[in-house]
Amino acid sequence: MIHLLLAVIYLSFISLGLPDSLLGAAWPSMYGPFGVPVSCAGIISMIISCGTVVSSLQSDRLTRRLGAGRVTAVSVAMTAAALLGFSWSSQFWMLCLWAVPYGLGAGSVDAALNNYVALHFASRHMSWLHCMWGVGASLGPAIISAVLSGGGHWSGGYRAVALLQIGLTAILLLSLPLWKKSGGGEEAETASQPLPLREILALPRARASMLTFFAYCGLESTASLWGSSYLTLHRGVPAEAAAGYAGLFFIGITAGRALSGFLTYKLSDRQMVRLGQGIIALGLAAVAMPLGMGAALTGLVLIGLGCAPIYPSVIHATPDHFGAARSQAVIGVEMASAYVGTCLVPPLFGFIAGHITVSLFPVYLTGILIVMVLAHERLLQSSGKEKAICLL
Repeated sequence: MIHLLLAVIYLSFISLGLPDSLLGAAWPSMYGPFGVPVSCAGIISMIISCGTVVSSLQSDRLTRRLGAGRVTAVSVAMTAAALLGFSWSSQFWMLCLWAVPYGLGAGSVDAALNNYVALHFASRHMSWLHCMWGVGASLGPAIISAVLSGGGHWSGGYRAVALLQIGLTAILLLSLPLWKKSGGGEEAETASQPLPLREILALPRARASMLTFFAYCGLESTASLWGSSYLTLHRGVPAEAAAGYAGLFFIGITAGRALSGFLTYKLSDRQMVRLGQGIIALGLAAVAMPLGMGAALTGLVLIGLGCAPIYPSVIHATPDHFGAARSQAVIGVEMASAYVGTCLVPPLFGFIAGHITVSLFPVYLTGILIVMVLAHERLLQSSGKEKAICLL
């Protein structure tokens, strides 16, 4: 039973990635017919991100009431409905309206699945599951591209992904009995009362954990969003080629998470995070140094490889840091911090690039990396102090 449930969870992580990259891939074909500037993609993205923050903060309450399996099924169904809504929209305000369930469906399922895996499965599965997210994120643009290349409308791509999500919803509903039979997860999650946000923030290590996630997701999203612009505007790479080269970053993350699953047999979560941070530093050095285009492209791959183990490893360590009873609440706040970082950090660099210079890209990412390292080490130091107190 546990292996069948794990297969369902792997599919769920692919479904998490599928919608995340659709807007960026389809927007060049969307904004003209809607009669809005290209910058309006930021409005939709912000609405989706706000929804994910809200639903992440409510994930503890929802998961304790419904269980991880039901939350996952309902959230995927909401995402499917939102994608269908996008495909039916004929006005920009309709896209904004459907962006609300789009975001609300993403946050709770992300936190619920991450907590369930952290509690019930080994660290290697967390890495491989997030690798599946990368597979889904890669499939989304491929579907849009296939539809457009075949002479179809962008809405057909959204409709195709919606149908995939509907199919997954059916599988999740059929799999609900598996969640109850696999280690008592559902009963354990619904047994106690949810923690209020003020109590979560009062936990000694919560703010360090939140800052770690804020900095990590800010770094990842800035690298993915501005990498091609840096290559074009600072290194003189043609825009068409730079767009393809920027994909090296995602290849690095996906391949790195596949490899990380095997490394966890030998390395602990904290060692995996430190290894990733070191590889990011090497990648940033390669991007910043005037060593030619090959070094810059290698640097992008290294940054992706370094990012690969950090997110899944920090999440998997959350029950160890805060206890199983608090992990769902803390992971919900961690997810919210991650989405806030995704919302705020890339636009700040956009302001810097527009008013100063885009050449500060590696310097900016280095600053965020330093914040992440300091926050994570503070998290580990606090954890060590509490364990020493318990031994005394």
